[in-house]
Amino acid sequence: MNRILKAASIGVLFTGLVFAQRSFGPLDSTPPDPATITAHEVSRLATLLDLTTAQATQITSILTSAQTSIVNIHTSLTTQQTALTTAIKANDTATIDTVSAAMGINQGKILDLNSKAEAAIWALLTTAQQTKLTTLGGLGLIGGGPAGIGGPGRPGRGPAH
Repeated sequence: MNRILKAASIGVLFTGLVFAQRSFGPLDSTPPDPATITAHEVSRLATLLDLTTAQATQITSILTSAQTSIVNIHTSLTTQQTALTTAIKANDTATIDTVSAAMGINQGKILDLNSKAEAAIWALLTTAQQTKLTTLGGLGLIGGGPAGIGGPGRPGRGPAH
């Protein structure tokens, strides 16, 4: 009887723990706004590279401009992804070709914006800051992916040239 009571108690405890956990996935599917993304990235760079106030101000301007444009492109990509999914389900190969090409162009635009922002930031840094950044793996803007500038899982990270 004692064993059954212990097993039941443990079962109740673990059930409570399971229900206390949040579900998998993001808590909020709304991406952060460009100002939040930019502030986070400038803060990160300021900590890593000991940016001057002037550098931080210029980098904020560069990243705000790039991130605002990227958010607009992401809106188009979301619409295109919906159209692509519909075309796949309908086996509409002509639409798949058209939408895929348009998505590739938009992804290229994001790469272009990130690369230009990274180049502009790189040009603002001192030689010592550039060396430190190279050692740390670069800015991380290139290949920002769906998370945008400085997002997780950034392949192709490296300094601007």
